[in-house]
Amino acid sequence: MDILQVLILSAVEGITEFLPISSTGHLVLTSELLRISQTDFVKSFEVIIQLGAILAVVALYWKKLIQSKALWLRLIAAFIPTAVIGFAFYSFIKHVLLGNPMVTLWALFLGGIALIVIEKLYKEQPHHVDTVEKLSIKKAVVIGFIQSLSMIPGVSRAAATIFGGLFMGLKREAAVEFSFLLAIPTMAAATGLDLIKSNFSFSANEWMLLGVGFVGAFVTAIFAIKFLVRYVQHHSFIAFGIYRIILALIFWLFMIH
Repeated sequence: MDILQVLILSAVEGITEFLPISSTGHLVLTSELLRISQTDFVKSFEVIIQLGAILAVVALYWKKLIQSKALWLRLIAAFIPTAVIGFAFYSFIKHVLLGNPMVTLWALFLGGIALIVIEKLYKEQPHHVDTVEKLSIKKAVVIGFIQSLSMIPGVSRAAATIFGGLFMGLKREAAVEFSFLLAIPTMAAATGLDLIKSNFSFSANEWMLLGVGFVGAFVTAIFAIKFLVRYVQHHSFIAFGIYRIILALIFWLFMIH
């Protein structure tokens, strides 16, 4: 990879990490467009720069993270199922699922349909929980299991956790916030595991590329988070579902022909 490709990928990561459209899926498809071979380093790069996007959440929500013990209990409870499943299937995820365009396209397409159907069925009720701190630990664990579906590239961690939150009785804005915050332990662990598995064996140039990608993802993620917070106050997620379906069909035609 060169610097321009790194900047493009980091911008794609930062913009898509918190939207329900799959950052991993977009990275895989963008790499395909840029003719970037899916080497072990590229796969590690696509995982590690997500930590840059996650630090954008820390920058925006640091007061809440410092002040709320109840919040951390729920984040840890939701993180555990994903951690166990991710560790158990690490090799399969990295060497079989990641970098597989057809898996990504099917997940984007079917996930888009699911987004639209779920939005049509979902009706917010007055008794739904309006803050993450009021969510029960048991329901947080269930959301963690739902989040683990996002290990399939194209599913979208944001989509899985947001709709997991909605099904567990969180109001829309609380579900989106929980998705942001749950990304912190989830992606920090994914990055750490990948670094350990790779034995930190990157060249000086590769470390430089990781640094550039990290910063690029952080900056663009700040804007993406602020956009989504404003968006959910007045809109549903149906537009994202339609986008996923159209994107999958366009890339399917591109890749086949």
